[in-house]
Amino acid sequence: MAHTHTEVLRTTLLALLHPLIRICLRNGFSAKSFFELVKRVYADVAHEEFGIGGKLATISRVAILTGLTRKEVQRLFDAEQSDMAMERDQYNRAASVLAGWLKDPDFADRSGRPIPLMMSDTAASFSELVRRYSGDMPARAMLDELLRVGAIKQLKDGRICLLARAYVPEKGPVQKLAILGMDTADLIATIEHNLYAQPPNPRFQRKVMYDNVSEQTAKEFHSIAAARGQELLEALDRWLAHRDRDVNPAAKGTGRVRLGIGVYHFEEPFRTPRAGKSK
Repeated sequence: MAHTHTEVLRTTLLALLHPLIRICLRNGFSAKSFFELVKRVYADVAHEEFGIGGKLATISRVAILTGLTRKEVQRLFDAEQSDMAMERDQYNRAASVLAGWLKDPDFADRSGRPIPLMMSDTAASFSELVRRYSGDMPARAMLDELLRVGAIKQLKDGRICLLARAYVPEKGPVQKLAILGMDTADLIATIEHNLYAQPPNPRFQRKVMYDNVSEQTAKEFHSIAAARGQELLEALDRWLAHRDRDVNPAAKGTGRVRLGIGVYHFEEPFRTPRAGKSK
């Protein structure tokens, strides 16, 4: 018997929500708060993307599409925006500074390797790097953040050295949660595009997976995946950097597109499906 779209979507959402709800429970985020966010997103997406004739959807149309009342929709629109916007901004700025340090020839030696930088008083300084790639973020605040997460170190003579090729806030759970939203949203947006794009123009989306390997193999795979994944990302990073107009103002083309690719490693103990929950 063929499954309906609704049945498949329900099963898909259950799989998607399990790891997300684990994160919510670990951080004391209640079901009530989660439901409130779900309603807000339903209202926002319906308002912005499901209007008629290229216009934003009215409150009445949002209510019809989402099943919420008009009063509830209005209340959601009046609610304050999430503080996570600030965390996303910090993540984007820090990542941009590190990327600029790796790509911009003004902050590299003749071989293209990123050079140690003084805080200021030089043309190729850390302050200039932050100004160029982070806008109005104070250089001292950026220095403190990158030191905190171990992406850079400061030598006794004051020079600042790059240690990491990417901004990964290992010591900052709040920032990690912000990355969860952005990276997962990118993956789901790719899946949505591959489902509904007209005409069909699929984006690259592949996965390799086996479910009966040893723990020793898993440990070996961890190292191989990290090394080869990093090689792939660095090669694509160099290709994109040459075509990014912030890094290379001579790059040609029209419009502006946000573009990239993500690689991730998943692993968990194999579990047989459960028949049901005990009372």
